Amino acid sequence: MSTLVLELRQGEVMIVNGAPIRFRTKSRIELTAKARFLFGKQIMPASAADSPARRIYFALQSAYIGTDEERVRGLALARLLVGEFKAATTSLLAREILDRAIAAAEADDCYQALKLARRIIRHEDAVLGRPPGAAVAGGEVPGAGSEMHPVQQEERRFS
Repeated sequence: MSTLVLELRQGEVMIVNGAPIRFRTKSRIELTAKARFLFGKQIMPASAADSPARRIYFALQSAYIGTDEERVRGLALARLLVGEFKAATTSLLAREILDRAIAAAEADDCYQALKLARRIIRHEDAVLGRPPGAAVAGGEVPGAGSEMHPVQQEERRFS
């Protein structure tokens, strides 16, 4: 089995199997077994779930790192929120990405589902005119600030 080595800064939070851990000093850790974890900017506080796409991310986050009960509720909520988002969007690619996110979550690959949800957040920000780099998950949306709309980038990649 492979291991994963992570370096975390002082004050950074990591959630492992539902348990939050705050690092008092800069630390280098090695995960030697499979674990459900997020850290740093990947973690979205409930207060940041202030838009439809961010609520989807937060629900998927709960489905990934929550307690067993929270995981079940998180996945059910994510399905509901994705259905609502798909009904409201005109973007076929956004619908496809959301379908892939739910499929990943249902296959117990919630980390991949979260990566896809971050793309939907970037799409939503572009459509709503939110400034690039608008706060999510405790920091910036990964890839924010790109000059091309994220859905256009994806369509271009598939062309």
